[in-house]
Amino acid sequence: MTRLDVRDIPPVNRHPTIHDEFDDLEPGETLTIVNDHEPKPLFYEFQAEVESFDADGYEVEQIAPDEFVARFPKQEA
Repeated sequence: MTRLDVRDIPPVNRHPTIHDEFDDLEPGETLTIVNDHEPKPLFYEFQAEVESFDADGYEVEQIAPDEFVARFPKQEA
């Protein structure tokens, strides 16, 4: 599982960085991101644009007011 903390990445670069990391995953792997807000817009973006994204397996958990951990699974081949 790949874990990416995007809180220190400038907001304009976050989505492209996340997409690049997701693209590098093998089918069946999961990208876990740590963010300072709930990544619901990113979820909708992935759902609409990324065919290999397993939306049904998506999970998000709020750890602290400024810490959200979201799991973006890639579909099996």
